[in-house]
Amino acid sequence: MTITLTPEAEARLKEKAQREGSDINTVAEALIMAALEWEAQDRAEAIVGVRRGEQAAGAGRERSLADYFADQRAKHGFSANWPYDVIEEPDTDHA
Repeated sequence: MTITLTPEAEARLKEKAQREGSDINTVAEALIMAALEWEAQDRAEAIVGVRRGEQAAGAGRERSLADYFADQRAKHGFSANWPYDVIEEPDTDHA
């Protein structure tokens, strides 16, 4: 396999390998493996979070954002488009 790096990335990789007294290929492989492990762990944590949210919603401990907005509209007499109608477009006429 061949991986093409930008000159900046290659220089940083060479510097890291020199600092560590390691071969550039060994350092590159270790960095790639660490990034892949981090991504896998991040994905697993996200899945756990989604499942917890689904369980909390099913148990009535959480509700959707749409339900929250509907409750706030009813409670405070906000417009049917709240909160989206309170976002003002930037004034582009004064250039």
